[in-house]
Amino acid sequence: MISREVAWRVFAAEFNSSNLEMKGEGEKTPSYLISPLGAKINRIFVVGVLTDNENVGNENEPVWRAKITDPTGTFYMTAGQYQPEAAMALAKLQPPCFVAVVGKFRTYSPEEGKMYVSIRPERVGKVEASVRDGWVLETCKATMDRISAMEEAMKLVEPTVEKLMQIGFSRPLAEGTVHSLQHYHQEDISRYKGMVSDALKFLLPEYQTGPEMPLEAASPEEIELEEEQDDVDKEALVLSMIESLDSGKGAAWDEVVQKAKSQGIEREEMDSIANSLLDKGFVYEPVLGRMRKI
Repeated sequence: MISREVAWRVFAAEFNSSNLEMKGEGEKTPSYLISPLGAKINRIFVVGVLTDNENVGNENEPVWRAKITDPTGTFYMTAGQYQPEAAMALAKLQPPCFVAVVGKFRTYSPEEGKMYVSIRPERVGKVEASVRDGWVLETCKATMDRISAMEEAMKLVEPTVEKLMQIGFSRPLAEGTVHSLQHYHQEDISRYKGMVSDALKFLLPEYQTGPEMPLEAASPEEIELEEEQDDVDKEALVLSMIESLDSGKGAAWDEVVQKAKSQGIEREEMDSIANSLLDKGFVYEPVLGRMRKI
């Protein structure tokens, strides 16, 4: 009897960077997508904001394409006649809303050397914001576990599955880590540590700074934390502007930019803040040139 594959918790940034597919031999042998941090993905569990949902088929043969954002990027998803339960659920959902998705990976290679990944959903359901926040925390922990396995493997002269399992990592993670090192070579681990930090930033009250300190008395770590908090404060300010200027059809972006300028935020910085809010799933564009808070 073939056991059911574990649904991995992986952020969009790591999932979308994956380009190693290990195809199973035989009809019932599973295929895997190996991520840069060694996730050996057959099935995946995602919770995020459904920002786009469109039937690109027809009434008789609907094919639903959807986008789901997490704090690091966007997952792409397609459900058709072979995923009737998921397609039916997507047909009833109106963006924006929080959704949970369990599905399998799908790859598309338009030309040699290029691979795009998406999710083929098995189940889709609407959830509360607290479920999304819980998923973010769990996915941060799972990502740090993979980072730890990768760092230990990079210390070994000849990393093997057996050596990593002796250290204490599970077989699927040990296998994925070894395959990942062979394919991606020495991945930039710091990038993913930063990704975890960004994902946590809006969830944990511990990331709030205390009373202001004189610059001379602050350590480099405290200065860096204050700079990060300043970014968070500006994003929160812009978010409140978008909400206050929304008359029901979304806030006109030119009006938001003008209001932000009166608060000392210039256009170039506003563009960066807008992209960050979009990527993290705090806002979406109902039409071009307008933004709404989710």
